[in-house]
Amino acid sequence: MSKKLLMKGNEALAEASIRAGLKGYYGYPITPQSELLEYLGQHLPSRGGAFVQAESEVAAINMVYGASGAGVRTMTSTSGPGYSLMQEGISYIACAELPCLLVNVMRGGPGLGTIQPSQGDYFQAVKGGGHGDYKCIVLAPNSVQEMADFTYLGFDLADTYRIPVVILTDGALGQMMETVVFPDYDIEANKTDHSSWATTGRKNMRKKHVVTSLYLKAEEMENMNLILQKKYREIEKNEVRFESIFTEDADIIIVAFGMSARVSFKAVELARKKGIKAGLFRPKTLFPFPINELQHLSNQADKMLVVEMNAGQMVEDVRLAVNGNISVEFYGRMGGVIPSPNEILNNIINLSELKE
Repeated sequence: MSKKLLMKGNEALAEASIRAGLKGYYGYPITPQSELLEYLGQHLPSRGGAFVQAESEVAAINMVYGASGAGVRTMTSTSGPGYSLMQEGISYIACAELPCLLVNVMRGGPGLGTIQPSQGDYFQAVKGGGHGDYKCIVLAPNSVQEMADFTYLGFDLADTYRIPVVILTDGALGQMMETVVFPDYDIEANKTDHSSWATTGRKNMRKKHVVTSLYLKAEEMENMNLILQKKYREIEKNEVRFESIFTEDADIIIVAFGMSARVSFKAVELARKKGIKAGLFRPKTLFPFPINELQHLSNQADKMLVVEMNAGQMVEDVRLAVNGNISVEFYGRMGGVIPSPNEILNNIINLSELKE
């Protein structure tokens, strides 16, 4: 195991990607993720990878498409407006069943918005974002350590399922500095065999491989969709990840991801000191979403409070999960404002008083 290092979240993710075997990075600068691009520009070429600052985000995602089709570990990173520009390319990659890692360091919107942290891109990342019935695996870190850990995990999941994997983080996590430990990672041991589909040249005149997302016959397009949907059901069965804190006896459960979960944990601690039985449920995977676990918690708790840095997005999935079993309330801040622990605590107290 490596020694502890003090790094920004963006830099930790970039370093982890190199250690995970990244061979091709293609991106375009945008705050608050530019340190990630700058770090890779400085370090990736000397450590066996290709770095290209593309002319736009549209160009970058199509370069990712090409590199992935050639069977190498590839990624891009951006923030809200840039991620919007990439949606057509992501849809193509998903349908072509190609693995890649996509990093969205969210900023406030809509529009050009602000460079401050937000969680307003949840719908875009979790519900597909581009055209057609596709999904990406979406990982939601809440620390610099998880920014690194989820990078290894993201590449592995992308290769296992031949699917785009999104690390959905935000400007606060990208810019903050914390200690991080990079685990020992055997690139060769974690390498997935891509010889059956990648366009690596027809050595020994093997059968040609075709990478495409174009199916002109309706029946063929439907069959491709059925293949994808079967894959998504398998991912939902096998890859749900979450953290549950103080939920065993909780009357009020806070549901939050990423930076909101960090702040909510402090609010839960403050509530416990006041004698309020509060707990925290943190989805680590936003797709697949921990539906069964939330359903189980709704059988024991009285209320849920969803905390997000947006106008209310994940709260819709929480309400669908509990299916009216208990009341699900929402508290959010928008435009780049991070809620304080005391703001969340006041909501917990109000819900506790309503319960009584």
